[in-house]
Amino acid sequence: MSPPLPDRALRAFGRTEGDADDLGLLVRDQDTRRLVLLRALLDAAGAAPATVCPPDRIDRLRQDWALLEAAERADRTAVRAVLLHPLVGPWAQSCLRGLTATAPTPQLHADLDHLGALAAAAAIRARLAFTARLTARGGLLSLPALGAVRMPDGRTDITSTGGELTLRHRPEKPLVVHAHADGTTSSPDPRWLPALSLPAVLPGAGPVPLDDLDPYRTAGSGLERHGLSGAVRIDDSERKAWTESWSGVEPLLRIGGAHRVTEAAVLLRCLVPLGPPPGSGPTGQGAAHCSGTRREAFGAVLSSKPATPAYFASTLVHELQHTKLAAIGAVVRLHHEDATPRHFAPWRSDPRPFDGLLQGAYSHMALADYWQRFARGAERVTHRDLAWAEHARCREQVGAVLPVLAGSGALTTEGRVLVNEMITLYDRLADCPPPTGHLARAQAYVSTARVIWQQRNGSRRA
Repeated sequence: MSPPLPDRALRAFGRTEGDADDLGLLVRDQDTRRLVLLRALLDAAGAAPATVCPPDRIDRLRQDWALLEAAERADRTAVRAVLLHPLVGPWAQSCLRGLTATAPTPQLHADLDHLGALAAAAAIRARLAFTARLTARGGLLSLPALGAVRMPDGRTDITSTGGELTLRHRPEKPLVVHAHADGTTSSPDPRWLPALSLPAVLPGAGPVPLDDLDPYRTAGSGLERHGLSGAVRIDDSERKAWTESWSGVEPLLRIGGAHRVTEAAVLLRCLVPLGPPPGSGPTGQGAAHCSGTRREAFGAVLSSKPATPAYFASTLVHELQHTKLAAIGAVVRLHHEDATPRHFAPWRSDPRPFDGLLQGAYSHMALADYWQRFARGAERVTHRDLAWAEHARCREQVGAVLPVLAGSGALTTEGRVLVNEMITLYDRLADCPPPTGHLARAQAYVSTARVIWQQRNGSRRA
């Protein structure tokens, strides 16, 4: 989609850095890919056999698309805010899979209905007057990036005057929602659930959606395979806890360098609340935490409620590296290794494919750098000890797999540049080693992880 990355940007990315201009190259490429994907849906629907996408579905899809185009003509920026919302990506991928299948799937009906909700949300953001008929499922009708309404399943009529919308599902009482110029919504009716958000990372940036409503936020993600919990709705007390932790994140990110704040401001587009990690107990007490990203949901970080602002900040450092590296790999090919899971990674008990190894090493390298800077700047001894322990563990984990990455003959020229810069950062971190006790414990941790991995996985490559 975009020309190859400049060497300067690629080298900065290899050190897990990158300024706003560098990151902007990745963002523009991802945005272009999203818009092309959406257009591909329309083409796939037109090419699908009638058994997969019947004529009445095609007609409805074209009506929804026409509303999207009208909204785009009225306010392109407002419409892009909806279409580029990270969770539109998983929906689009699911829809495209259904349209290109050889037989009809039940999920496709829900996917095609969701296009109507997207078109309506875009038109509302563009402050258009329109009428449409949408479909509620699971007792909820979601208007992406705006909110959702509790409604019985089935058809719901929506009328918008540009600043006010009315939703009717007979015999229910009509619901009136006010749509404000800044993209927020409000209603005195308790059935309306407005979209939540956290303040902007930096002045001038937009607020960060805290999306606990979108029906596609974890659909098809396979979270359970990675030890993550499912998406949850959050109540007022939990929202306050998220807000309190978030308020302390920016200064803690800045401890790790200005580039960490820039990453969050440029790349983070949405937070999806997850439940407590599996096995952490019914209340999720303590520091137990899980988080992840989805390649098809660029800019989204899925996370359980962080116990402290420090863990919130480190979660962003960790997960945004996955976002960044996946976006880099979409612009330039980094390697030609296959997807066979065979490599030892100290942060996982299962064998990893080469690409997964690279992703994990990259994110842990950024964490090692972050926690070292944190340790050097921390005033309290307890904070320093925690940071040194995290730094030592992450650096030792990376050191255990860097030889595999560096020794691969399947790295492309760009991949070689990236890995070489990772090695440069790894060596630079040694200039300020952690206290001896932390280093010894980290080395023992990695050695034990390797032994356990070999016992579990036998003769696979370690």
